[in-house]
Amino acid sequence: MTTSKVTLRRLRELADAGTPLVMVTAYDFVSGRVAERAGADLVLVGDSGAQVVLGYPDTTSITLDEMLTLAKAVRRAVRTPFLVCDLPFGSTELSDEQAIATSVRFVHEAGTDAVKIEGATPARLSRLRAIVEAGIPVMGHVGLTPQTATALGGLRAQGRTADDAVRVARHALAVQDAGAFAIVIEAVPAAVVAEIRRALRVPVIGIGAGDAEGQVLVQHDLLGITEGRSPVFVKRYAAVGEAMVAGVEAFASDVRARTFPGREHVYPAADEVAAAVRSFIDAR
Repeated sequence: MTTSKVTLRRLRELADAGTPLVMVTAYDFVSGRVAERAGADLVLVGDSGAQVVLGYPDTTSITLDEMLTLAKAVRRAVRTPFLVCDLPFGSTELSDEQAIATSVRFVHEAGTDAVKIEGATPARLSRLRAIVEAGIPVMGHVGLTPQTATALGGLRAQGRTADDAVRVARHALAVQDAGAFAIVIEAVPAAVVAEIRRALRVPVIGIGAGDAEGQVLVQHDLLGITEGRSPVFVKRYAAVGEAMVAGVEAFASDVRARTFPGREHVYPAADEVAAAVRSFIDAR
C-alpha cells in the first residue's frame, strides 16, 4: 500500500522492483476518497465516467467541461496516488495545439499529474509527442480503445489474429517511442501482451490483458455498483450496488410504516419551547 506521494520516479521504481502497480478509476470526491484510503498507486479519471456516472451510452459523449468537473472533484479527494485523466473525444482531434491546450487545462484547473490519450495513429502519436514536449506526462492506451471502438468493430478483444496482434505490438512500441511514461493495454490476449512487454521499456497497465506491471479496473465494476453484465476481465470484489438498493428499500419501508424517524433520530425540545409555538399557532 502506498503511503507517500506517488511520482513518476516512484512509479518507475515500483515497476523496476517488480511491485505491481494498482490503478483504479474515480469520478467524484467519494470514489476518489475510496481510492486514496485503499492505497491505490494511480487513480484514473476515466472517460468511462460518461457511462457509469453520467448515464451516457458511450465514452465519446462526455464533454471536456464535464471531464474537468469530475477531475476537480477527484483531485479534492486524492493526495497520495498519481492522478491521471483521460483526454475526452473531441478535445484533441483538431490539432497538436488543441491537444496541448486541453492538457494544460487539466493540469491548471484540475491539478492532474498526467493525461491519457488513446490510440497510435500518426495523428494520435503527434498529439502525444506535442503534449510531452509541452512538459505534461502522458499515458498511452492501445488494444481496445473505446473512443474509436466503432472503427475496431465494436467493444471486443483485439490482437486475436496474427496480423492484429502485430498491429497492437506496433502501436505499443510507437506510443512508447512517442514519449508515453506508461501504456494501458486493453482487451488483448495475455500471450500477446507477454511478447509485447519483452520489447517495452515502460510499464504496462493491463485491463483484460493478463499479467503486466500493473492492473486497472473501473471502480464501479469491481465494487459491483454498475448494473448488467460486466466484461469478462472484470472481477467483482463486492456487491455494493445491491447493498445500496437494499438500503434504500429498507429506508422506504420504514418511512411508509412510520417507524422512521424514531425518537433517537429527532432533536429534543423543552416543553416550554413547544408550548410557545403552540400558543403562537393557536393565536392565529
